[in-house]
Amino acid sequence: MARARQERAEITRQAILHGAAVAFDRAGFDGTSLSDVVRHAGVTKGALYFHFQSKEALARTLMDEQFQVSQDVPAIENPGLQTAIDLTHQMAFGLRTNVRIRAGIRLVVEFGSFTRPDPAPYDTWIETCVSCLTPAQERGDVLPSLDVHDVSAFLVGAFTGVQVTSHVRTGREDLHGRVVDLWNLVLPGIVPADRIHQFDPAGSPECRTELALPA
Repeated sequence: MARARQERAEITRQAILHGAAVAFDRAGFDGTSLSDVVRHAGVTKGALYFHFQSKEALARTLMDEQFQVSQDVPAIENPGLQTAIDLTHQMAFGLRTNVRIRAGIRLVVEFGSFTRPDPAPYDTWIETCVSCLTPAQERGDVLPSLDVHDVSAFLVGAFTGVQVTSHVRTGREDLHGRVVDLWNLVLPGIVPADRIHQFDPAGSPECRTELALPA
């Protein structure tokens, strides 16, 4: 009986998160009310408050879900530059296909604005990039003169700008192509010339297969 209650509670919680994602994705944080969340989730306000104390608590949970994309990086035996490239395509895919990731990223951009600045999500992604680029630099795949923290901060900022621009211009339909452009422009500036051929701006074969991207 207790297990059944827990399962029902988790189903309700997931419905609330999905409803909140739909609402935040459409109208942003300030444009969404808890009544909107309840309507999209198909639950009562009592159920909502049982799981989440506030609209901001809902937003924070969705903002954290984006890191599911990178959750397997610590388990990769030899992360490197291609790992970072693949992550950008995996995030691009999530933005195009997963409303919860899409809503979370919209909230990150909004919470990182002048009115509600919060660098934490950006810092997390920067550290993820550092964890990929540091061993890459040790192997000679990144120029030794570069600071991997600076490169990582640039990459996170560049991807953020690329995805926002793609969203505004094409509804992110061209996002993977714009990510390829990003890496085609960046790689010559950070990789020794004799090693550039080792990296695919369009993603590794495994990544392209996983995401059903063109070969």
